[in-house]
This record gives sequence, C-alpha cells and structure tokens, in this order.
Amino acid sequence: MEEVYLDNAATTPISSAVLAELTDRYQHVFGNASTLYGLGRAANQVLEQARHTMATSIHADDEEIVFTSGGTESDNTAIIKTAEARQALGNHLITTAVEHEAVLKSMAYLEERGFRVTYLPVDETGQLSLADLENALDDETILVSIMSVNNEVGTRMPIHEIGERLKNHQAWFHTDAVQAYGLEDIDVKRDHIDMLSTSAHKINGPKLLGFLYRQKDLQFSSYLLGGDQEDKRRAGTENVPAIAGFATAVAALDASERTQRAERFQAFKLQILQQFKKHQIEVKVNGTLDQHTSPHILSLWFPGISTYVLQNNLDLEGIAVSGGSACTAGNLAPSHVLTALFGKQSPRLEESIRLSFGQATTSSEIEIFTTAVIKIIRRLAARRS
Repeated sequence: MEEVYLDNAATTPISSAVLAELTDRYQHVFGNASTLYGLGRAANQVLEQARHTMATSIHADDEEIVFTSGGTESDNTAIIKTAEARQALGNHLITTAVEHEAVLKSMAYLEERGFRVTYLPVDETGQLSLADLENALDDETILVSIMSVNNEVGTRMPIHEIGERLKNHQAWFHTDAVQAYGLEDIDVKRDHIDMLSTSAHKINGPKLLGFLYRQKDLQFSSYLLGGDQEDKRRAGTENVPAIAGFATAVAALDASERTQRAERFQAFKLQILQQFKKHQIEVKVNGTLDQHTSPHILSLWFPGISTYVLQNNLDLEGIAVSGGSACTAGNLAPSHVLTALFGKQSPRLEESIRLSFGQATTSSEIEIFTTAVIKIIRRLAARRS
C-alpha cells in the first residue's frame, strides 16, 4: 500500500540535502560556538553564516535573528517578554481568535497576571477586519500579535496593512509566521514587523529549531535563564549542526521555488475540487480559494461525514490528513478556528478535514486521495441506505 502524506502543515519530512548537511556538521563541526579555540571558532562561523541566510530571507539584519527551539518558544518569548518589559507603558494586548495555541496560551497566561487582551473576531473566510483592529487600539496597547497565515484554513492576514497602521503607534507588532515562512514573500522592513516567529520543521528542516526575528531596537530580557548565548537574548548552547541544516532548507526556498510550489499547490486544490464535482461528492471549502489564502492549505467540509470516521478510513488506506491543528489533535474539543469562523453550532466543526501540501506532494498522490474519499463516502452512504 502506497503511503500518501497530506499533512505538511503539521510537519514536513526532512529533505535529503538537509539530512546530508546535518550529518556532515554533526561529524565535523561539533564544537561549542561560544568557545575560543579552533573547534569553537569553526562552529561560530557556521552559526553566523546560517544567521545571515535567515536574515537575508526576510530582509532583516543579521543581528536581528535569534535562534530558538521553534515557533512555540519564539511566540512565548515575543509575547510574554514584551508584556513584562513594557507594562509601564500599558497593559493592553491585541490578537485574534484564530491564533495558534502558542499565542493564545501566552495571552491567557498574561490575562491571569492582570493584562487586558482583545481577541479580534474573523469572518467566514478567516479574515480579520482592519476597522476592528483600529477600534481596539488605545493608549494602553503595547503589543499586537497576529499570525501571517492561519494553520487550519490557510487565510493570509493583511500583515502589510497592519504594519502600516502600527508604525506610528507605541504597540510593537509580532507575527507568528510559522505557516508563512519559506512559502510567502516576507519583508520585515517593508511590512513594519517588529518580531516574527518561525519553525524549521515546517520547511523540511530539523525539529525543535526556529528563530525569532527581533527588531534591533527592541529591548527585553531573555526568556530562558542561563548563559549569554545569542548576544544574551536566548540562553542555551546553539545546536549548530541543526542550524546549518535549517539554513540549507531556507536556501532551497528562493523566490523561483516559492512561485513554483504555489502554482503546484493551487493546481492540487483545483484537481481535488474538480474530481469531487465530477463524481458528485458534496464538499465545501472552509475559508476561501482566493488570493487571500495560502496555496498549501485546504480545509474541506464533507456534510454528514464525521471527521473522525473519514480520517480513520483514510488512515486505513495509508493516507494521512488532519482533523485540524496537529498541536490540538489529541483534544476532543472542536477546532477554535472553525468555531471562530462558523460558530459553536456549525456542523463543520465535526465534519471537516485539513489537507496541506509539501515539497514531495505529487498529482498522483492527490488522485489517490480523491479516489479514496469518493470510495469511502459512497460506502458510508450505502450503509445508511
């Protein structure tokens, strides 16, 4: 049975080039980058070369890249340490109702400590209203944290427009770009972004690694207590071989590759929907298919078909899809994203799956998926009749 992996928003397989880089660096550049002898200097050189690659990829300065353990740590650091450092200026934070749990739980933690948090609503496409943002801003607002691309329905948030509105406000602007980095055009200077979170394993890099872009004029203490690594901004010995592998993954995603992937992924979406239409399978898109949605994520509602049943039947066919965010997959509560889009009573909450495409996804795999879904739904319908 051929395995078909369609859950790349959860994680991606490490690429052969990244694996080769990791293996070589673990064998030959194992020194601590903070030491002063030869092995340490060699590790530091690899570290700084990777930092330059990351900075260039988002049009930042090298000194503005802080390596972390991934998106969760980056989100936690940006939100919690900003709030603590700036509370003399105000205690108000703004985010959206559809953020990743790493953002939402950071906000909840701060609410317990006396901060006010505004959770902006979204419409049925997952899009926020800029008017709502402007109405929420006040003299006490010290941070706005809004994701670049939603991890469940793929909605692209208006990051540039948000940055423009905040450039003359005291609030710092943070974006969780975990689902955007490597797939979208990101320019932190153009978009007036103060902080940005990424994760290596979403772009065929190693797990437990990412970086936080932190605009060089921002001042707050390290989230972790320990050594003075990362210019005293993040304690802990850097995993230089993994960081080198991360840089290899980033270098592979130049503008041309991003464009090619976007075109392929958009074609996959059309292929899926055309096949279902051809075979009269009732299905609706959660979100939208227009330019405001990332091409690599497709959330589908199959009316009357339980998420659990469809997902498990697909698993028996060797096909991996998601019922929502992988970070909450073990939670039986309905998706907070779909709840924000459609309300607590919507059947979509219990009848939707998420597909997400990656470097290795092929048209033949999409064909296998659609064929399996058609077979499963017809079988379930026959049992009910």
